[in-house]
Amino acid sequence: MAFHYLTNIALDKAREEYIALLQENGFAPKTEVIPVQHSCGRITAKAVYAAICAPHYPASAMDGIAITASQSFGAGETSPVTLEEGDFTIVDTGDPIPEGRDAVVMIEDVVKESSGRVKLFAPAAPWQHIRQIGEDICAGEMILASHCTISPAAIGSMLAGGVLEVEVIRPMLVGLIPTGDEIVAPTANPKAGDIIEFNSSIFSAMLKEWGAESISFPIVPDKKELLAAALAEATEKCDAVVLNAGSSAGREDFSASVIAQQGGVLYHGIAIRPGKPAILGYCGEKPILGVPGYPVSGIIVMEQLMKPLVDAWNCRTRQAPDYAEAILSRPVLSGLKYKEFVRVRMGRVGDKLMATPLNRGSGVVSSFMKADGILEIPQGLEGYEAGSKVSVRLLRPLTELENTLVAIGSHDPLLDELADMLHLADGSTWMSSSHVGSMGGIMAMRRGETHIAGVHLLDEADGSYNTAFIRRYFPKGGVRLVECVGRSQGLMLPKGNPLGISSIGDLTREGLRYVNRQKGSGTRILIDYLCKKQGIDTSKIYGYEREEFTHTSVAAQIVSGTADAGMGIYSAAKLYDLDFLPICMEQYDLLIPDYAWDTPMVRRLIEVLQSEEFKKRISALGGYELHNPGKVRERF
Repeated sequence: MAFHYLTNIALDKAREEYIALLQENGFAPKTEVIPVQHSCGRITAKAVYAAICAPHYPASAMDGIAITASQSFGAGETSPVTLEEGDFTIVDTGDPIPEGRDAVVMIEDVVKESSGRVKLFAPAAPWQHIRQIGEDICAGEMILASHCTISPAAIGSMLAGGVLEVEVIRPMLVGLIPTGDEIVAPTANPKAGDIIEFNSSIFSAMLKEWGAESISFPIVPDKKELLAAALAEATEKCDAVVLNAGSSAGREDFSASVIAQQGGVLYHGIAIRPGKPAILGYCGEKPILGVPGYPVSGIIVMEQLMKPLVDAWNCRTRQAPDYAEAILSRPVLSGLKYKEFVRVRMGRVGDKLMATPLNRGSGVVSSFMKADGILEIPQGLEGYEAGSKVSVRLLRPLTELENTLVAIGSHDPLLDELADMLHLADGSTWMSSSHVGSMGGIMAMRRGETHIAGVHLLDEADGSYNTAFIRRYFPKGGVRLVECVGRSQGLMLPKGNPLGISSIGDLTREGLRYVNRQKGSGTRILIDYLCKKQGIDTSKIYGYEREEFTHTSVAAQIVSGTADAGMGIYSAAKLYDLDFLPICMEQYDLLIPDYAWDTPMVRRLIEVLQSEEFKKRISALGGYELHNPGKVRERF
């Protein structure tokens, strides 16, 4: 019988009912009293009132002399008033005002005489330059309201008001329990089948950012009794528990039943993707959140269901995230049953803020690191077409996106080096790369969606690169082809070349597994051309339709042992310590449209391309030839 989640409840409804149930059970913040000096960033549990006035005595506000103001009346430039030594008291800033004195004259306005007397050439007003009792804070006044975040200045105000200790909300303590037989602690040398446990580190950092604390418990194997014992311990010690993995439909996914035994399950299955298998459990007032094992799913569930609980604990109103309207560069399909969260890269091109979808795999945690925003596709909508105007939840400030150079086109590791150098040269400039192949870059530029596109398209007619394609797709011109690098393309092979591959023709060999680049990429066009030229039937190459989007991902398949050969560049082979059979030296250029040419970001990019540092970094990568990087090869 097929597995069925208990529910497919809408996210907003699930979140609202979950918080309400927990609060009915007694979910509420706990407090503690701490020294005021250690309270910065904490949240007040209740209003804070001053115990004393500040200042608590009349104090001099200036260096000078304290006098009785009436003695100075009538003083002027031509008729100064002379005060004897007993008529004034020398004071410094902060000194108490002596009894009987009611004004301070700044030392700069006092003329001293050798006899010890002083002359005043202007009258003093009563209480001038004197800080009155309670001028800053009066005893009994409210210094801070309830549920306020304590700032450095607030610490000073409390201490000035005689408050030495303050009652604050104790940070919510969340227990993180990783589960699974295949889960191992972080290591640089995992074995095949080992899954590195890093979700707890991600969740712990997220909780700290939100104002909560966490405990990471040891990894629990997939045994129901061990999981139940770990959950009981965490529930006893913590204010909330996150049970990571075991919420899905696998044969050893015990989380839902164990949570139900511990307390109860409100919902198992939320109408979101990724994150569908989430479990909204509880033990009395304590939340027990079952989170899917895939990191992206876990991050979404934590953001959508745990963060509201932390906010409620900290008595904070859930802040509305920042959204911006953007143009979608590629179509995005979605199921009608779920609200879907799609990571996107963003940048402004001309007058349009562009959004390019990233890899949507639930296990691709790097897509969250690279994402500039989240496209939220409502439940019941099948998705959006390319060119649609969409609302994107921002993960980076809009000001950064305004200064982001958008690169859509062919992949090369040098783009990461360029992005790093560009940001080092100007900390306000960023670069966002999306790897869609050379043809994808050309099409994006035709639509006005990118500042630059990496291209390396072979013209089968004469063996030249790029120019024929650009003339074809930009018949009216408006673009410039900027020289970047020559790069060595060839077959990447396992270390030692165990199958003895010596030519393209060997790819049809029985038992050999090939991994290819995606259609439309320059590397795919090259291998298609080479096979056609040599009369090789590509249907005889096992894995020829298996596609990856970057040179490094092809290399990763080979080094992992799931493929025996793949076309790619030398720098990727070197990075993964693979053997390399060179096939040709190709030209990798940057296509830049006229509409972006004079922008400050592109001008800085050209400067970086022409720098000695760029040459140094590219030489270290290996497999490149440099002639005139940054020079306009041809203007169309």
